[in-house]
Amino acid sequence: MTAYATAPVSSRTTSGDAHELEFLRAPFAGSTFREIGYTITSLPVAVVGFVFSVALFSAGAGLAVTVLGLPLLAVLLTGARGLGAAERVRARHGLGIDVAGPAPVVAERDGLWGATRARLTDAAGWKALLFQVVMFPYRVVSFVVATTFLVTGWVVTLLPAYNWVFGKYIEGWEGYRVYDYTSGGIRHTYDITSPIQLAAASLVGFAIVFLTPKVVRVLTNVDRAAVRGLLGK
Repeated sequence: MTAYATAPVSSRTTSGDAHELEFLRAPFAGSTFREIGYTITSLPVAVVGFVFSVALFSAGAGLAVTVLGLPLLAVLLTGARGLGAAERVRARHGLGIDVAGPAPVVAERDGLWGATRARLTDAAGWKALLFQVVMFPYRVVSFVVATTFLVTGWVVTLLPAYNWVFGKYIEGWEGYRVYDYTSGGIRHTYDITSPIQLAAASLVGFAIVFLTPKVVRVLTNVDRAAVRGLLGK
């Protein structure tokens, strides 16, 4: 009787299959929608944090030579800590990371000046303030990139389902018009009409749809690093 050895299943092959399956599921995965939701909602949150930070810092710095300036800066840093706590909650639910907050501020002296001094020397408060300032322009960019990929992908993918609308309701169009320009007195137009054209456009849309989770993950990895580096212990 001849014995046959069974070759072990390659772990590399199994890992490759798992990555391929994850890639196919990614556009419809709950984690992807949570990251997209986090990226989109980060813009209004960033606007509020930036306006709050810049307005109070400008007022506090301008009044620093008076009695009101330093307490106003202390209020700013207290508010920045509060915004940082809210960001950690958002990161926990939207990005799946749990970052422990910094230790509470402890005043060495009693009274208003003691509390003000403790706030002004609070490194965590200054880091939270820095987070609000530096993340504002980045979150504008990430919002634009994420929404562009998300909307473009699905709009192009579903073009075969609604392409008839352009030919029926827009005069002179036979389908979606890609370009329309006049050069040398000659008008050049290109409308998507044939099934092959529609299929090609839809395939491009599908490619963007499946690329979107990767793009969003890269964008949110910056948020993860910023939350860990500036809002944690």
